[in-house]
Amino acid sequence: MRLTFLGTRGNIRMASALHRYHSSLLVVTEGARVLVDAGDDWRGRLAALAPDAILVTHAHTDHAGALADGAPCPVYATAATHELLARYPLERRVVAPGERQRVGRLAVTAHQATHSLRAPAVGYRLERGRSRVFYVPDVLELVDPADALRGVRLYAGDGATHGRRIVQRRGGEAVGHATIEAQLEWCSAYGVPEAVFTHCGSRIVRIRPEEAAALVKRLGEERGVAAGVAVDGMVIRV
Repeated sequence: MRLTFLGTRGNIRMASALHRYHSSLLVVTEGARVLVDAGDDWRGRLAALAPDAILVTHAHTDHAGALADGAPCPVYATAATHELLARYPLERRVVAPGERQRVGRLAVTAHQATHSLRAPAVGYRLERGRSRVFYVPDVLELVDPADALRGVRLYAGDGATHGRRIVQRRGGEAVGHATIEAQLEWCSAYGVPEAVFTHCGSRIVRIRPEEAAALVKRLGEERGVAAGVAVDGMVIRV
């Protein structure tokens, strides 16, 4: 399985040469090119990526805005996300959280994540043979982390913040972003050996790349996880 991080910038005004485009991941396996998320700065460029399918984690524009004009392939998302994207001219496929299904030769399972009340989010467990990846670019908590992460080789998570989580209370429920440290704790607890962080926030984007890489590497080493920061165009083979 080849992962290309096409975009790694969160929903922030700040950008850099390494974090220019909103979070988007291209997954290539034998017989499948699957794009996960397509934020608004990919609008008009989807056909050139030639995806066989697009998975959407949630309906925020930095993850789904490029679909406003339609898509060159079927779009997979939860019923709640499709409802929010109802005005978009899409060939829709509904994914039910916890239900494993095939997208080409790639096995895909959506897992519920706490992030937003208005745009409910999921992360995707992606499997091809022994290659197992969990991708969740926006997350405060995983509803069932054991089910999502057991046996996963690489966790690709939310790089919005480190040190202090971004959280708000709405209607008695917490929404926002977990820290990198918290996500590394999940990886440590469930035996995930490697992690990489995308959807980078200003606390990562504004510092020098080598400082960001060293920081996340150290946080991972403290928890027994090999960890790094994704940058636009990075390729990882799992």
